[in-house]
Amino acid sequence: MTHVGCLYKVRSECSDGASHRSVYLTFDDGPNPLFTPEILDVLAEQGVPATFFVIGAYAADQPKLIRRMIAEGHEVGNHTMTHPDLSKCGFGEVQREIYETNKAIMTACPQASVRYIRAPYGAWSEDVFTASEIAGLAALHWSVDPRDWSRPGVDAIVDTVLASVRPGAIALLHDGCPPDELRQCTDAGLRDQTVTALSRLISALHDRGFVIRSLPQHH
Repeated sequence: MTHVGCLYKVRSECSDGASHRSVYLTFDDGPNPLFTPEILDVLAEQGVPATFFVIGAYAADQPKLIRRMIAEGHEVGNHTMTHPDLSKCGFGEVQREIYETNKAIMTACPQASVRYIRAPYGAWSEDVFTASEIAGLAALHWSVDPRDWSRPGVDAIVDTVLASVRPGAIALLHDGCPPDELRQCTDAGLRDQTVTALSRLISALHDRGFVIRSLPQHH
């Protein structure tokens, strides 16, 4: 399976017709003890669901946030244990990263149902697809990326999403920061712009007739 093939599969699964105008919010690299609760608060206020692709090491450290995500109707996906570039990992390491993250999520919240995986950096490979399939996980990429992790400003985050969004779009946002990047820069993990942009973005999507939904069942 190629990278392009994965993208097509994901988009065909998540596009349920222009008449429904569904879009999907996803958040990577959490849970973060400071910003994930703020994002969950915004989602609760706006009454919309999201999928959180969590780093297993963080999930193990923040089990209450995993439980809150599930309790409030959100989905938790697999974003590996330590956020490596899986395309550079051997098959055994890929499997361990996926398996240990599933275990961390289920330990934090046994009621969780992990259906999807997103490769760190969007770095898919044959080994990642194979290991994901063995684990019973569907590979999910994204179609809209405002690069909120780079802190481009609230307006830029909102405008980029609105300029690219289409029915079936999967928006990539971030509620945390990978461990290696967090060590390199004190500002790397700040997600205050994402939190502020999120409230505006949800309202703007609704004004344009989009409905923010939970990810569909994969086949």
